Amino acid sequence: MKLIVLATKNRGKAAELAAMLSGVVGRVASLADYPEVTLPPEGATSYRENAIAKAEAVARALDAPAVGDDSGLEVDALDGAPGIVSARFAGRGADDAANNARLLELLRGLPAARRGARFRCILALRGAGGRDTIVEGVCPGRILGAPRGREGFGYDPLFLPDGEARTFAELPHEAKGAISHRGRAVAALRAWLASRSS
Repeated sequence: MKLIVLATKNRGKAAELAAMLSGVVGRVASLADYPEVTLPPEGATSYRENAIAKAEAVARALDAPAVGDDSGLEVDALDGAPGIVSARFAGRGADDAANNARLLELLRGLPAARRGARFRCILALRGAGGRDTIVEGVCPGRILGAPRGREGFGYDPLFLPDGEARTFAELPHEAKGAISHRGRAVAALRAWLASRSS
C-alpha cells in the first residue's frame, strides 16, 4: 500500500503506529495531516466496533485506506474496567494524570497478587471496496502502586508487563513496541499486508 491514514488524533498513538508500520507501507499519515476530518464518538459497546467506525469514517472522508484503533486497560480487580472507557475513566476531558489517579485510588491497599491487568488493542483496516481486516493484540501484566518512568502515555507509568522489570513508561520505544498490545496488533497487520504484496 502506498498510503494508510491512521484514524486517530492521539499523537502518542499516531507516533507509535507510524513507527511500527514503517517499511511495509509507503506513507503513514494521521489526522494531524487532515484536521478537517472528524471521528465518530466512541461508543460503549466494543473495541472492535469503535475501531471499525473510526476507520470507516476516515476512509470515506479521504477515499484512502484507513486504520482505526481502539484499545484499553483491563484490570482484573475492577472486573475488566476501565476497558473501552480507558481514555475517559476519570470523566470526559480527563487527562492521563486524572485517569491514573482514579485507577490508583480504586486499587489502594490491594496486594500485588490481585493487581493483574492487560492492555488490549484492536486495529481495523478499511481497505478498497469497503473491506475490513481486523487484528488484535494483548499484553498481560499488573498495575503498580505508584507511577514509574517518563516515556509513553496513558497508563504506561503504572503498567508492568509480565516478564519485565520496567514499566511501559520506562522501556525504550522499540522495546515497548516489541511486546505491547499495540505492537502485537501491528505485527499481525504487517504480516497481513506483507502477504498481500507478495
